[in-house]
Amino acid sequence: METNILTGLIARQASRDGERVAISAPDADGKWYDINWNSLSSSVDTAAVALATLGIKEADNVATFSANRPENIISDFACYLNRATTVSIYATSSLEQLVYIINDASCPLLFVGNNTQYQIALKAVKLCPSLKFIVVIKPIQIDASEDDVKVISWSDFMKLGENASDEIKATVAKRTSQATPDDIATLVYTSGTTGEPKGAILTHSNYDYAMESHLRRITMIDENDVSMAFLPLSHIFEKAWTYFCLVTRIKVAVNRDPQLIQDTIKQVRPSCMCSVPRFWEKVYSGVQEKIATMSPLMRKVVGMALRVGHRRNIDYVRLGKKAPLWLELRYKFFDAKVFSLLRQAIGIDKSTIFPTAGAAVSPKIVDFVHSCGINMVVGYGLSETTATVTCLPQKDWEIGSVGTKIPFVDVKIGDNNEVLVKGPMILRGYYNKPEATKEAFTPDGWFRTGDAGYIDEKGALYLTDRIKDLFKTSNGKYIAPQAIETLLSDDKYIDQIAVIGDKRKFVSALIVPDYAALKDYAASENISHSSMEELVGNEHIHEFLASRIEELQKGLASYEKVKRFTLLPRPFSMEKGELTNTLKVKRHAIYSIYEKEIDAMYES
Repeated sequence: METNILTGLIARQASRDGERVAISAPDADGKWYDINWNSLSSSVDTAAVALATLGIKEADNVATFSANRPENIISDFACYLNRATTVSIYATSSLEQLVYIINDASCPLLFVGNNTQYQIALKAVKLCPSLKFIVVIKPIQIDASEDDVKVISWSDFMKLGENASDEIKATVAKRTSQATPDDIATLVYTSGTTGEPKGAILTHSNYDYAMESHLRRITMIDENDVSMAFLPLSHIFEKAWTYFCLVTRIKVAVNRDPQLIQDTIKQVRPSCMCSVPRFWEKVYSGVQEKIATMSPLMRKVVGMALRVGHRRNIDYVRLGKKAPLWLELRYKFFDAKVFSLLRQAIGIDKSTIFPTAGAAVSPKIVDFVHSCGINMVVGYGLSETTATVTCLPQKDWEIGSVGTKIPFVDVKIGDNNEVLVKGPMILRGYYNKPEATKEAFTPDGWFRTGDAGYIDEKGALYLTDRIKDLFKTSNGKYIAPQAIETLLSDDKYIDQIAVIGDKRKFVSALIVPDYAALKDYAASENISHSSMEELVGNEHIHEFLASRIEELQKGLASYEKVKRFTLLPRPFSMEKGELTNTLKVKRHAIYSIYEKEIDAMYES
C-alpha cells in the first residue's frame, strides 16, 4: 500500500495526466472553467512556497474558513507539502465557533473565502493571539493594516510563492521528502451536538488506509466519471470523497453554494456526488408532486414503471441475480421512456455512484431511488473514522441497513448496543483533550461511536439512534427519536422535526413544515393567512397534518407515537444555535429555546 498518498498526489497525477482536467468551478459570473492537473500542481507548489515564506512550519495548523472553492483544495495540498496540518472550518460558523477552533488549534494563518467570512475573521483577530495572517480568497476590498494581523489577498499570497528565494523552495522540498505516515494531515472539528467541538486528529496514515480501502470497495468508477463537490469540504464525508476522486483521477466539479445545487447539478451532470438523505428526500417529494399533476393515464404508466423498476433493481439486481429476459426488456422500455427522463430532469443522466450518509435514510427513499436506476449507496461513518465505516456493497445488500464494513475496518456491538469500531482509519485522538480521547475508547482499544445499532446474520449494520439521544418517558418506555423523525420526514409537508418526550408522559414533536408545500395546500383549500404564524396556527392545517402523521405512524407502538405536535413559523437554524454545521438538531438547545411551546403540549 502506498504511504503518504496525499503529500505528493497532485504532482504525481500531473506527471501522468498533465493536460487532463482535474477540477472545474464557476467563475464570478457563474460560468464554469477547468483547471488541468499541470495548472493545479503548479498552484499547489506555489502556495506551498508562499506558506513557507510566511513562516509556516512543520506541524503548524493552518485553518480554512470558506465555502467550497478550488483554492480550498490547493491550500490543503500546499499544507501537506510543508508537513503542516489543515483545519477546515464551516463557512457558516459563528464568530464564537471560529474563535474557539483557531485558539484550540493555535492557528497562525487563516484562509477566508469571501467578505462575509473576512468580516467575521476581523472580529476574531483580537480574540486569537496565535493568528498572524489572513489570506482572502475572493477578490474584495481589504484593509492590510489590521493591528495584530497581516491581511493578504490570494493573488498577493501566490506572488509570494512565485517570487520566493531558492532557499525557501528548497526548504519546502526537504519537508516534502521527510513526510511520514504519522504526520497529522487534518484536524476535523466535530459539530458538537453536545458540549464544545473536539478536533479529531487524522494522520496521513489514516488517509492512506481510507484511500486504499475505497479503491478495493468502490470498483465501479473510472477516470471518465465526474464528481460534484456538493457538501462542504470542511465535512469529512466530502473531504475524504474528494481526495478519493483525485486519487482515482476523477474530475471534481466544485459547487460553491449548496443553495444552487439544483442548477449546478444540471450544468455539470455528475455521475458521482456525496449527499445527505435530505437531498434525496427533496428529489422524491419533487417527483411525487410532478406525478400528482399528471393525467390518470400517465400516473398509471409511471406507477407501472416504478413497479417494474422495483422488481428488476430491488428483487434481482440488488441480490446479484440476473433478471428474467421478459423483465429486463420491460425495464429497458421504461428506463428509456420514464427513468432516463427523470434522471435527466434531476441532472444525473449517468449514475455511477451517489454515496449518501450523515443521517438515517428512509427505506422508502432507498427503494424509490434504486427503482429509478440511480445507484445511491448508503453508508455510515464519522469524522473520527476518516469517514466510511460501512456502506452498501454492490450486491446482496439490505434496505434499511447502512451496509457492511469496508476493508481494514472491524465493527462490533458493545454495551447498550453501541457500535464499536477498530481499524487503521480511526483517529489518533482529540486535539488538546486527553480525557475526551480516553473516554472515546474502550479499555481494549475499540472506538465508541456513540451510535446504537445491531448487526444481522449477513454482517449488515443497522443504526437505531444516537445513544445520547435515546430517552425514556415517565412511563418507563425507551424512545429512539431519530427513528421517529426519519419516519415522519417522509411526509412532503414536513421539513424539520424534533421529537420530544424525555421524562414526559407521552411523545410530542416540534415540526417545521415545508412552507412552500403548506402554502400550496392552503391555497387549494382557500385558507387565507397574512403570515406564517397565522397559517401554522390554523386549526384546519393542524388537523390536516395530524391525519397524515397518524397514517405514517401506523407501524409504531402506541407509546412511540407522537400524540401532540406544535407547528413552528420559522425553521431551525445554525445561527440560533438549534442546528450543528452538519444540520443535526441540537436537542438541548431546542429544549431550552422552545421550553414554553413544549410545556404547552403537556398541559392537561
